[in-house]
Amino acid sequence: MTETMPKQSYYPPVTGTANGYDLIGDVHGCAQSLERLLQMLGYQKIGGVYRHPQQRQVIFLGDIIDRGPRIREALHLVRDMVEQGSAQMILGNHEFNAITYSTPSATAGEYLRPHTPANARQITETLEQFAHHPQEWQAFLRWFAELPLFLEIQHPQTRQVFRAVHACWDQQLIDLHRATYGDGHIDWLFINRSAQKGSLEARTKQRLTGGVDLPLPDGQTMVSSDGYVRRAFRTKFWGHTARTYGQLLFQPDPIPEHIAQAEIAPEHRSQMVYYDKSEPPLFIGHYWLKGQPRPLAPNLACLDYSAVKYGRLVAYRMDGEAQLQPDKFVWVYVDP
Repeated sequence: MTETMPKQSYYPPVTGTANGYDLIGDVHGCAQSLERLLQMLGYQKIGGVYRHPQQRQVIFLGDIIDRGPRIREALHLVRDMVEQGSAQMILGNHEFNAITYSTPSATAGEYLRPHTPANARQITETLEQFAHHPQEWQAFLRWFAELPLFLEIQHPQTRQVFRAVHACWDQQLIDLHRATYGDGHIDWLFINRSAQKGSLEARTKQRLTGGVDLPLPDGQTMVSSDGYVRRAFRTKFWGHTARTYGQLLFQPDPIPEHIAQAEIAPEHRSQMVYYDKSEPPLFIGHYWLKGQPRPLAPNLACLDYSAVKYGRLVAYRMDGEAQLQPDKFVWVYVDP
């Protein structure tokens, strides 16, 4: 497969049909908090499905599963909303990992995502909560494979375009994906190819659902606050002025001070993605933020505020504005 950019490629955004959009960050099985947030946003449960009386629509930014206490309940709530037209959802890295963890590879006895202790640990709570509902779990896996990696929507009233992706908007990879697969959706060919190291599908999946990770130098490792040994750290993809690794860092866990103070190496700078302030508003999850929800830039908001770690489950009420406003963030605290 060639990875050259398609000539004169232009992919118009989808024209929205809702009167407004409520984008919601990583739920991670916090179903009760999700219901409280939806009710705070004005959604009402009608016929067993949450709907908004003014025809607003939720956009879930992925990572509904894993870690939390009510994963199965959260998935049913979200899928019901999507199927009834009161929500859309994009894939998070946890949903994509669940697909590949559960899909056998061409090698006998192997899976597209290896069943290592670390990979098994990530999905443990989800599999435990579906242990007595195997057919339901298989149906959810098939549903995940129908979801898009990203959305680009034009608000029907203001004509302002906005975007949603789980971790990072990489325009070049997105254009290549559209040229190959038609729009933001994936299929089983994409899923199988994503397990091939270095493939376009592997890079697209990693970048859009996992962001830009840079390796710690000299094979160094660090232990994250959730107990995982990591050899890389998450970085800003809008850090245009960053000179050091510390200025580029975008994760709750610090990196060693001598690395934080080091100048960004040219080979790492060449890997960066730059989301300019002139681009349409973009909404992401994934990054485990803390504190008061606010825009990261005039056109960029992260809505993952560590809900499953007793943080906040956060939404942004998007009504077609070109610049994001601090007072349009809405959240509920997640209680122990």
